[in-house]
Amino acid sequence: MPDRSDRLRALLAERILILDGAMGTMIQRYKLEEADYRGSQFKDWPSDLKGNNDLLALTKPEVIRTIHEQYLEAGADILETNTFNGNRLSQADYGLQDHTVEIVTAAARLARDCADRFTALTPDKPRFVAGVLGPTSKTASISPDVNDPGARNTHFDELVTIYMEATRALIAGGVDAILIETIFDTLNAKAAAFAVDQVFEEDGLVLPVMISGTITDASGRTLSGQTVEAFYNSLRHVRPLSIGLNCALGPDALRPHVEDMARVAEVYTSFHPNAGLPNEMGEYDMTPAQMAEHIAEWAESGFVNIVGGCCGSSPDHIRAIAAAMQGKAPRRPQDHDHRLRLSGLEAFNA
Repeated sequence: MPDRSDRLRALLAERILILDGAMGTMIQRYKLEEADYRGSQFKDWPSDLKGNNDLLALTKPEVIRTIHEQYLEAGADILETNTFNGNRLSQADYGLQDHTVEIVTAAARLARDCADRFTALTPDKPRFVAGVLGPTSKTASISPDVNDPGARNTHFDELVTIYMEATRALIAGGVDAILIETIFDTLNAKAAAFAVDQVFEEDGLVLPVMISGTITDASGRTLSGQTVEAFYNSLRHVRPLSIGLNCALGPDALRPHVEDMARVAEVYTSFHPNAGLPNEMGEYDMTPAQMAEHIAEWAESGFVNIVGGCCGSSPDHIRAIAAAMQGKAPRRPQDHDHRLRLSGLEAFNA
């Protein structure tokens, strides 16, 4: 693992790296039914399992493997594990919380195997695996009850415990980095980052950490209310390999927030936007060429180090983005800012 991590850092200084695209979008194309999600292992499970995409690492691994391979063939340098809901809080929705480690480890091993096989075919283009820690289905800083602003359905210590379990499962599966992504609540992300650091300290290893937040609307703020710079200030202490944004918006609407992050980040940046906004049928209309054109402008403006796609994107989108990044220079991280950088909903730098 250390050798791969060092190679990943070295490549980021040389060129823009390509992250893969949407997993859920691709799974939907298979039109899987309840029986597909159950497989033989969960044939008699007492609750519905359809929609638990993480579970497919156990019950339909060939589907996940094929999707990973399609993204690698399209030019992806980094695969994300199919573990967006690979934690006890999210798996509890299906009664599968006690199978979390099994699910997450299997998903990480699938991605690892695919990445290694493609690296063996083209050793000059190594492939990497980012172990995904999603936001969970609960939020630590926002009340779920409009009549009780102080109510919470999870708390920091609970999140740390579930994230430590998931992190260890990802590491057991052989990931090269930990990706804390689709962050809508910075307190959840802080718990995830603390949990990852605890695992590193207790288990005697260190992997690169990637962080990716989500701007929820045109206000340019996360769901918990932070601006891009405030979000950066809140997680700067983690010293991540990269920090960036994903989901919620297409590359056109995300562009000013990409510029904001590139302006302040003293580390590498990563961005994987949606393929536009969903239409009235819930589908995404931005074509691969359109998406690649927007992201090419980001690269030409010196904003990016890692790019890929989120909801609505496909191997065709990633192929077009990879082609558009050819010959484009990677962004240079900002020089270290020695000012005091604090944050509430806004950034405060002194």
